[in-house]
Formats: sequence, C-alpha cells, structure tokens
Amino acid sequence: MKKKILVVEDDKHQRVLLEMELTRVGYDVICVAGGKDAVEKVAAEPLDLVVLDIGMPDMDGLEAMQKILDVDRKLPVVINTAYPSFKDDFQSWSADAYVVKSGDLTELLNEIDKALASTTRPEAAEDEGT
Repeated sequence: MKKKILVVEDDKHQRVLLEMELTRVGYDVICVAGGKDAVEKVAAEPLDLVVLDIGMPDMDGLEAMQKILDVDRKLPVVINTAYPSFKDDFQSWSADAYVVKSGDLTELLNEIDKALASTTRPEAAEDEGT
C-alpha cells in the first residue's frame, strides 16, 4: 500500500513540484497551502508523513507542527524550508528531519524515506497484513 504524504506549502510552484516528484517516486500525495488546512487534514484522515514549510501566511510551520502533533503525536514531520536559521529554534526539534529547500530534492527524498522507515504506524501494519 502506498504511503500517504501531506505536503504543506504556500508557494504554488513548490507545491506542484513536490507533488509531482513524490508521486513519481511512488507516494500518494495530498497538498494544502497552509497550516490551518494541514491541521484539519491530519485530524480528518490517516497520514504517514507531513512535509511542512515554515514560512506561510496563515500560520507558521512551527505552530502548525505543534498543532499537528497535538492531533497525532506519532506522525512523522519533515520540515522543508528556505530558512536555515529555524533549525536552531527549539520548536523545530520536534520534527523528524529539517531540510533546507534546494533545487535538488535528493536530501528531502532521503529524509522522507528515513522518517517513514523508522516509524511503524499501527494502521499501516494492519493494512499490510490484509
């Protein structure tokens, strides 16, 4: 069964790029443009991972991550941001990985794979057994 990834990115071009690339490598991808929509999606359906931007107009990514983790503490979150300075912010330490945006998505894809490999979600294990 395909892993379901939520991409939270306010920049339309980045969102489309991430959706295309993650779909190409075999993930089921859902995209939203902001933190509020992300929290609603996490509450509404089971997900395997969230790729989260920090700089968004409606709610910054660090606040969104805390609200997402309040809904599902075990959901892996990979921060994907243009701001390397937030890596030292203690709020970002809750993320499973912190990736600075680049034209080369190799690091992001590797961190997604690592985060998914290190997390066994109970509902995913049940799905695989059927």
